[in-house]
Amino acid sequence: HVQLLDSGGGLVQPGGSLNLSCAASGSIFSMYTSGWYRPAPGKQRELVATITKGGIANYADSVKGRFTISRDNHKNTVYLQMNSLKPEDTAVYYCNAAVAVIATLVNNYWGQGTQVTVSS
Repeated sequence: HVQLLDSGGGLVQPGGSLNLSCAASGSIFSMYTSGWYRPAPGKQRELVATITKGGIANYADSVKGRFTISRDNHKNTVYLQMNSLKPEDTAVYYCNAAVAVIATLVNNYWGQGTQVTVSS
């Protein structure tokens, strides 16, 4: 059984920073592409950033230059460094990861979400 634990959210003023973490636990053979998502108008969730196991990152246009996604494969943990935060970044951020419990079985998992509030 695999679980993703999101953490690091909070209340921050505009222009401030937060660092989100997503730690996978359980019976893990390997963790593949992982990322962060948030709700958006008209969408269930929109992509914020993703990163492959090899470290190739992809970002939504709205966060390019402000957010940085990274990962520690030994710890099965993904991070999202959020700088220059804006009020429109306020949302619950959800971690997502493709995790193999054995070499031939890969499932998609979601964290429980962590609240980010940007307000003065």
